[in-house]
Amino acid sequence: MDTQAVIDHLNEILKHEWTGVAQYSQASFIIEGLWREVYASKFEDDAKESFGHAKLIGDKIVALGGVPVAQRNEIKQSKNLSEVLEFSLAFEAKAVEMYTKALELADSNRALVVFLEDILNEEQEGVDEYTKLLRDHNSKTSQLDSSTRKSG
Repeated sequence: MDTQAVIDHLNEILKHEWTGVAQYSQASFIIEGLWREVYASKFEDDAKESFGHAKLIGDKIVALGGVPVAQRNEIKQSKNLSEVLEFSLAFEAKAVEMYTKALELADSNRALVVFLEDILNEEQEGVDEYTKLLRDHNSKTSQLDSSTRKSG
């Protein structure tokens, strides 16, 4: 295992997780309207999960002899719930991609592989959840639009 390559990639993951903390927190702040009560707490929980992952990854970087980054990437934000859900799905899918690459780099370090697989599983659950939420949200939005046209 190339330890420096793993540290470098874990730092990219850490930047992504810091982005998640900010992006999901921002979404919980600015979401308005009918869905606020449902989604604000969902986004808060996702921000906490990103922070938890950031802590795990930061600690692992130090354990491997590196220094964790203190930067994040640019966040995506919108007041449109459908867009926020799309941003969230893309964020989770990117995390799955990044953790999958980290697993390839950790190849011979079984303990690191197991550590990364646990987080990857949570990220995949996020992809699955946002996929289902978008399916339901888009279905409900279409139904509302359809009923509005009929009554209008």
